[in-house]
Amino acid sequence: MERENSNRTRIIGLRLTPVEYAKIEKKWKASTCRKLSEYVRRSVFEKPIVTTYRNSSQDDLMAELTRLRSELNAVGNNFNQAVKKLHTLSQIAEFKSWLIAYEVERKILNNKVDEVRNNIKKMLEIWLQ
Repeated sequence: MERENSNRTRIIGLRLTPVEYAKIEKKWKASTCRKLSEYVRRSVFEKPIVTTYRNSSQDDLMAELTRLRSELNAVGNNFNQAVKKLHTLSQIAEFKSWLIAYEVERKILNNKVDEVRNNIKKMLEIWLQ
């Protein structure tokens, strides 16, 4: 909170039932307070508490898009490693034509991965607002 934290020397012990604690925890997690103590302090002293509301289906979509982005990065890295390995075999004539064809495919794949990355980034920026 503010700088007045350094003067806090008194502790209040409070026992709650699991149901009571669950209710407080649910409200705390729905707020922007980072610590439970901050949330309780704001509640007790009747200070404003900012709460956030999120669309759970949108949260699920963002989690899936984040997972998809990680998988796309892994696929792109694996593809790049395979092409680099094949470049070491370029002395063989058959591989030269194969390498040229796959170099074009690699560029297409990289462009598509970048396009998906950029779209996910835009969606995340909108979601985080």
